[in-house]
Amino acid sequence: MLTLEKFEQLVTEDLLETVVVAFTDHYGRMMGKRVDAEYFLDSVARGGTHGCDYLLTTDMEMEPVPGYSYASWELGYGDFHMVPDLETLRLADWLEKTAIVMCDLHNDKTHVLESVAPRSILKKQLEVIDKDGLKCFAASELEYYLLENSYKEAFQKNYQDLTPAGYYLEDYHILQGTRNEKFTSVVRRHLKKSGIPVETSKGEWGLGQHELNVRYSEVLPMADNHIIYKQCMKEVADAMGLSVTFMAKFATDQAGSSSHIHMSLWKDGKNAFAGDQQFGPVKGSDLFRWFLGGWIKYVPDVMPFYAPTVNSYKRFVDGSWAPTRLAWSYDNRTAGFRVVGSGPSLRIECRIPGADCNPYLAFAASLASGLAGIENKIEPPEIFVGDIYAAAHLPRVPYTLAEATTMFENSEFAKQTFGPEVVAHYAHFFRTEQSAYDKTVTDWERKRYFERI
Repeated sequence: MLTLEKFEQLVTEDLLETVVVAFTDHYGRMMGKRVDAEYFLDSVARGGTHGCDYLLTTDMEMEPVPGYSYASWELGYGDFHMVPDLETLRLADWLEKTAIVMCDLHNDKTHVLESVAPRSILKKQLEVIDKDGLKCFAASELEYYLLENSYKEAFQKNYQDLTPAGYYLEDYHILQGTRNEKFTSVVRRHLKKSGIPVETSKGEWGLGQHELNVRYSEVLPMADNHIIYKQCMKEVADAMGLSVTFMAKFATDQAGSSSHIHMSLWKDGKNAFAGDQQFGPVKGSDLFRWFLGGWIKYVPDVMPFYAPTVNSYKRFVDGSWAPTRLAWSYDNRTAGFRVVGSGPSLRIECRIPGADCNPYLAFAASLASGLAGIENKIEPPEIFVGDIYAAAHLPRVPYTLAEATTMFENSEFAKQTFGPEVVAHYAHFFRTEQSAYDKTVTDWERKRYFERI
């Protein structure tokens, strides 16, 4: 990471010329500006810069979307204030003479955090635990598909008949991992030099599917690292004439890509989940038990924060390594909630989010649900032992984005936790996404109906 003093030194030595000043939109895409390094020092580092508020209402195609109370043509699409979080300032090692910094978004008139910005939503939950002297540590395990086609070529081929960087299921295979080291080793090295500690990389279950894990940290830096990791990986792939996709379900006949979330609460430098009480094969504290109970209970209320696209829900298939039912178990990959570790490493892994999630929103939903569990002393269901895919009596995750959005929009928990204006804003965002899909003729429809209807 860079201090301003070190940053200024690198500028003086002509080793740094550009700063990417960034935030994420609702999709989790990195947005922002490139700023001259000297101008960053003179003005932006302390004074921030501006961006158009339509970026918190736009759709995937960057079209202004009507129906938002936050920003609209009627309101003139004004500015918000992008305020750099200097604790995130670092070299973007994969780019020449470039640094990157993540921003909070402030209202340009009131100078308070924009409530609908994803990073603001997570920071609001951190204010809750700060009052109790708690810290939240988290990790997100991102999976992705690596393809031998460039992004431009994939676009020109209408994303069909693409060539995965592997031709057999390669889960944990060292040989196939070696074949892709020309890409993966470069990403690992760039992430490490950009202040993101890397743990492991490995082949996953799908053709050309991989996972690269970075070290856990406090939850806000982890969300920032998640965003920068994805940006690094895409830009490195682009420079090498390859592509990666973080779609939750890239192909019907292949495994989905997840972003499993590991989370625990800490106090006074110790894991507050650790304890001596026995819960099946698990020993833990009341905080652990109630956090787990709340996290499971409120999944239906916040599901779009874990699964934000139409494609997200096509990942939830029995026997596919993705969870389909709301239950917990100890070290059981068929469970939506898998408890792992022991003692100081005890933590909860939520396997519901896909690789398409916005980490600020997914972490905020996870933390808020667990904190509600602690506040209300919510007991988790009995631990489940066995194949949860076969347990048809257990409650299932929502089937579609439309179903999940309705639950979210009607949830009193979501309104109390995030605020009615935030819920209304995101419900409109998710409905806009669903509507775009509903109006589009797909290849599946043409293949099914062109001749035979």
